[in-house]
Amino acid sequence: MLDRNSIAKRIAQELQDGWYVNLGIGIPTLIANYIPEGISVEFQSENGILGMGPFPFDGEEDADLINAGKQTITAMSGASIFDSATSFAMIRGQHIQLTVLGAMEVAQNGDIANWKIPGKLVKGMGGAMDLVASADNIIVAMMHTNRKGKSKLLKRCSLPLTGVGCVKKIVTNMAVLDIVEGGFKLIERAPGVSIEEIIAATEGHLIVEGDIPEMTF
Repeated sequence: MLDRNSIAKRIAQELQDGWYVNLGIGIPTLIANYIPEGISVEFQSENGILGMGPFPFDGEEDADLINAGKQTITAMSGASIFDSATSFAMIRGQHIQLTVLGAMEVAQNGDIANWKIPGKLVKGMGGAMDLVASADNIIVAMMHTNRKGKSKLLKRCSLPLTGVGCVKKIVTNMAVLDIVEGGFKLIERAPGVSIEEIIAATEGHLIVEGDIPEMTF
């Protein structure tokens, strides 16, 4: 199965030249380290930077330069830094071509739950609801199951929803799946992972058609 960095590498293959891309906290932040050769993309972080680069090397961190997850980052040549009101104007104005988010649960109709677990303290919903309400192209980066081995790809989310019917694609440590009418359509499987293992790990309806190739990097 894939680790966090390999999930980020696979999602990086979805990037297209000239796109503006918002990266959520967690696994999505790693995508900036794996931009494919030959394309140029601008990464946007909701706390107010356009032109976000990869993580800095040890000893080269700038404490004033962080992403939405409060991790130190780098800035590409020509990057812009601005207030969060301007950042969310970009998001709400639909000037972002791709949003990549982590999730605790995704339902087979594209619903996403990624901001709150009832009974656990959270500082707030952050920008998640603005992102899912405004974006036309949302990819989720997540583990296929939780720590107890239970599926996180469900018929219906059990946690409070962040957005309804908004997710287009999911990349997990086991598979790449598209949200289509009727459920999760299996597109690719992680190297060494069988279709039977993916079926067993998916609670929601899984659509398997034809030969399913392994991911390549």
